[in-house]
Amino acid sequence: MKKNTTDHSNSRRKFLKNSALAASSFMIVPRHVLGKGFIPPSDKLNIAGIGVGGMGAANLRNLAPTENIVALCDVDDAYAAKTYDTYPNAKRHKDYRKMLEQQKDIDAVVIATPDHLHAVQTVAAMKAGKHVYVQKPLTYTLHEARELAKLAKAMPKIVTQMGNQGHSNDDARLINEIIAADMIGKVTEVHVWTNRPIWPQGIAFPTDAPATPPSLDWDLFLGPAQPRTYNPAYHPFKWRGWVDYGVGALGDMGAHLIDHPVWALGLGAPTHVEASSSQFNGQTYPVASIVYYDFAARGKMPAVRLTWYDGGLLPERPKELLPEEKIDRGGGVLYIGSKGKLMHDTYGSKPRLLPTTKMQDFKAPKQLFPRVGMSHERNWAEACKGNGKANCPFDYAGPLTETMLLGVMALRMPGQKLTWDSANMQFPGTPDLNQYVTRTYRSGFEL
Repeated sequence: MKKNTTDHSNSRRKFLKNSALAASSFMIVPRHVLGKGFIPPSDKLNIAGIGVGGMGAANLRNLAPTENIVALCDVDDAYAAKTYDTYPNAKRHKDYRKMLEQQKDIDAVVIATPDHLHAVQTVAAMKAGKHVYVQKPLTYTLHEARELAKLAKAMPKIVTQMGNQGHSNDDARLINEIIAADMIGKVTEVHVWTNRPIWPQGIAFPTDAPATPPSLDWDLFLGPAQPRTYNPAYHPFKWRGWVDYGVGALGDMGAHLIDHPVWALGLGAPTHVEASSSQFNGQTYPVASIVYYDFAARGKMPAVRLTWYDGGLLPERPKELLPEEKIDRGGGVLYIGSKGKLMHDTYGSKPRLLPTTKMQDFKAPKQLFPRVGMSHERNWAEACKGNGKANCPFDYAGPLTETMLLGVMALRMPGQKLTWDSANMQFPGTPDLNQYVTRTYRSGFEL
């Protein structure tokens, strides 16, 4: 009888290998099978950046280790050159509309352009089925903030996030827990300040007309804004102080500062807003301003007055501070409660009870909010892949942005206590101000 020479161990190895391959083919589902807007958890996102020369470059750096950067879009090749060099395999575009139309491998988009472009680019990306991460402020107008929140609700499979990175910090969660534990009692007063603006404000339009740099598509920079001749006073970076392109210091830093009291105290829309400032010429925002917000009582939580300061203005120094302790002039928040005070820095960092000697025996309250353990960008990317939820989706970011923008609008009517009708999105009896709730869009860049 002929001896069986089959290598059973070798056959078994082949069987196990084939079985593993078969199993893996079911575990990793191709993106084309899942359809637009669905990313398999085991896959990498294909990400496009729109506006990649400034903060957008930092956002992409936080995403690049775990995701694919497949497209870069910027109106200025020179400003974006360093980012282009960082991702040489990514396709380059100047017009976000053409990019979304032509490049079909994009799953998600990071938008870090000037404020006046946020909404139109976000709507275009969402309607193309892309997840979106949008730098703060979410929008340029109140109407846009409301519309983006509505669109996100109507498209629940699209993962949205606003780029106020402090919302993912551990300290931000501790602030919520300190207030929830009644450690400072009922909060009725909040003071919020920043050192912004750190760009020119309180100036008039330039009168010279230098040539547009060959690297810049000025028409695409303008986008929905009305035509104007290029000037280096607007781009790069300085756009934030100009009324047509940015929303000033409050729009820049409110998402990093007002965010925390709005979140921790459950503040809804303010009932009234009032502003005072240095001269506002209607072209650039004032050099310095103070804005007062009044919020109604919420259940067992009392009414709150929140005061915003910018341009180097500060609240009264808390008497509980020791002589050697200083207020961080860069920015911070002070909560005044019936039992004590709480102060923290920008992004919700370093929360401490006042006087700070209380922190020597501080015992952290019960954890109510899970810690994130990753960057704000990564949190969004993981949510896009079905791993958890985004920390600052548009249903939160939209109302927060509205609150910020109400203060910006109040600068146009200084010294007047304005009533805000949130349901109807208007200041009753002030038609001159209501016109700024929305804006006129240039043809080809409609919302």
